[in-house]
Amino acid sequence: MATVKTYNHDLWDHGITQGYSVNGTIYISGQFSHDTEGAFVGGGDIEAQTRQTLENLDRVLAGFGVTRSNLAYVEIYLTNAQEHFETCVGLFKEYMGEHRPAGSLVGVAFLASPGQLIEISAVAHTN
Repeated sequence: MATVKTYNHDLWDHGITQGYSVNGTIYISGQFSHDTEGAFVGGGDIEAQTRQTLENLDRVLAGFGVTRSNLAYVEIYLTNAQEHFETCVGLFKEYMGEHRPAGSLVGVAFLASPGQLIEISAVAHTN
């Protein structure tokens, strides 16, 4: 029998949950730079957006009782990838510390919200 748990921040409903765990594997929807009230943070500032997006990733992980050390795979979507690559990767490495999950960084033409420069989705584990 499958063990299923979801996490949602209840800020808006786009037809998906922020995190979905089944049998110890957590699938985390794309996170971006919004605060706990749902307001967009860091317009035009890749550092501010990256930091807030990583905070939001932490919030979803905490909803399942785990931390960033439980991340198995991380996918970063980045507009202006050539311009923002160094800053983004530097902040990501700082965030991860010694833990090194698998992952990809994908350059994209645009993301869902106007002004959004970064989005991060991930897969984590509970054990």
